[in-house]
Amino acid sequence: MGWVLLRALRRRWAAYKYRFVPWLALNLRRQGRTLRYVPESSQDKIISDEDVFETLLKTFKALFLNDFSRQADILALLPEVKCQYLELLTWEQKWSKVTSCNHGSQQVFSPEEVLLNTLGFTVGRDQSSLVSAGTGVFVTKGFVPKGTVVSMYPGTVYRKHEPIFFQSLGNPFIFRCIDGILIDGNDKGLSRSVYRSCRRRDQLGPFQMSDESWLTDAPQNPLAVGQYVNNCSHVSFLVE
Repeated sequence: MGWVLLRALRRRWAAYKYRFVPWLALNLRRQGRTLRYVPESSQDKIISDEDVFETLLKTFKALFLNDFSRQADILALLPEVKCQYLELLTWEQKWSKVTSCNHGSQQVFSPEEVLLNTLGFTVGRDQSSLVSAGTGVFVTKGFVPKGTVVSMYPGTVYRKHEPIFFQSLGNPFIFRCIDGILIDGNDKGLSRSVYRSCRRRDQLGPFQMSDESWLTDAPQNPLAVGQYVNNCSHVSFLVE
């Protein structure tokens, strides 16, 4: 019985140690082969920054318009920013007049429906049908063309000098970028509390600087599910 338990613990440690920050600090120099050398960060990108920016801007613009009634109140407090949205405001007012004749109010879609109408697909978290595979991300509707942005990795961002020891304990969601930045995408436990604390700290009056909905089962940003994408790699922390 003892040997069975020991083997189980060794298997668990073998899969987890690459996400345990103190172990990384002690072993990266001794095991240089675990590092994948990339001369320039631009050579490590499958999708260009321009394509990523265009996709995110298109998606967030659609989400903004879909939830326009609430956003309009915020913009009213920032007249200088509101000027940048004159085109969107004009379009929304015309669109509301047309739809109000038939529906009496603005038709609001779910974030998933907005994503489907904007990018042609939706993604979501669900339990995998594979044994012991846990939760994964699946395309629930539509079709995803090759080279398309399908998700974002939400979480608390840590720079190289910032402590993350306690958050890393038993945490499979620590993501290390190629520039050394760490992202904690865990939506439970201490990591959840740290993120919520940072969000409240950075809030400016009615203006929220970050989205807290990814911690729930109904994220307002339907792309914020990247932390549940499993690439089956023991060195996933090295990927940007």
